Amino acid sequence: MAGFYDDVLQTVEEPDFILSGYQGALIALKKFDERRFLAVIYKEVSEADGFIITAYFTRKLKLEREVLVWQRQQLKKQ
Repeated sequence: MAGFYDDVLQTVEEPDFILSGYQGALIALKKFDERRFLAVIYKEVSEADGFIITAYFTRKLKLEREVLVWQRQQLKKQ
């Protein structure tokens, strides 16, 4: 994932979904391409500080198993 440093940071800053993870961790998901999402697991220490635990690509979203914390609002086309 070293080559995706900027993508990982952008996923935490501007995710499409945030799910609750284990032991207070959060999972930020961002659509990366047609078939994959970039998932970043991280913890927030304070409002201005936190750290990334791991990041990976996935094709499967397990929204039914995880608790959805936040979802980006889709803009309606006019």
